Amino acid sequence: MSLLSVIVPCFNEEESVELFYTELMKNHDFFRGKGVEIEVIYVDDGSKDGTVREIKKLHERDERVHMISFSRNFGKEAAMFAGLERSAGDYVVLMDVDLQDPPSLLPEMFSYVEQGYDSVATRRVSRKGEPPVRSFFARLFYRLMKRISKTEIMDGARDYRLMTRKMVDAILSMREYNRFTKGIFGWVGFETKWLEYENVERAKGETKWNFWKLLLYSIDGITAFSTVPLMLASLVGVLFCAVAFLMIVFIIVRKLIFGDPVSGWPSLVCIILMTGGVQFFCTGILGQYLAKTYMEVKNRPIYLTKEEI
Repeated sequence: MSLLSVIVPCFNEEESVELFYTELMKNHDFFRGKGVEIEVIYVDDGSKDGTVREIKKLHERDERVHMISFSRNFGKEAAMFAGLERSAGDYVVLMDVDLQDPPSLLPEMFSYVEQGYDSVATRRVSRKGEPPVRSFFARLFYRLMKRISKTEIMDGARDYRLMTRKMVDAILSMREYNRFTKGIFGWVGFETKWLEYENVERAKGETKWNFWKLLLYSIDGITAFSTVPLMLASLVGVLFCAVAFLMIVFIIVRKLIFGDPVSGWPSLVCIILMTGGVQFFCTGILGQYLAKTYMEVKNRPIYLTKEEI
């Protein structure tokens, strides 16, 4: 039989662990009929609640349930990479434990893989239940990424994706420390089928993604798959040099023709502050790329395992 590896990152999700397993196993007969066995790999991302305990209970009942537990919270990107690295399946799917990635879509997703697609990706066509401000900035981020990056990142794209082993191996070959998996999916290519569905709210618990974390995540995505901000910083520098040169010429000409002394210190202060602000902004952009380079050359492991079943 073939094997389907289901990778489930978890962080403080004790209420959802068994609920997810129950919903997932409703597809057991379908996959058995296709000659496919299921293994479930829960990746505990340094949870502080009873997540590990709940996973161990499931393992005692079903040996197809596995667990990787991190020594601390390394983030969802590291959890997904760990799951991909440990997966043994001919097919691999990434899913959220909160059931916002409906397991009921798996049969349809698998049917497209059977048709020859290398991956079946999902995207939400609505954001029902999300705060309007978050939805606005999320859509803004995807529009921006489409303009400044050559990597395909679909609006509303989820990490929920069924892949063949060939595509998983390609993703694992990218061992960068600063990971943005949505961009990596697009960068490696392969033939992908997009599956649309309405937004599903969490079954249990609360989201771990606040506005600040999402903002930092979006900055990671931009700097990981686009160098346009660096180009913009250079263009802004050239523009300000040109403006400064024109102002110098204007002041000299005015002095020679009218003999007016250069006055107006408030406007001068405003110009200095604005120029300084732009310089710091551009330096900050350079700092983001330099910081990522610094973290990469350290060659630290993406995650550390505390316990594994």
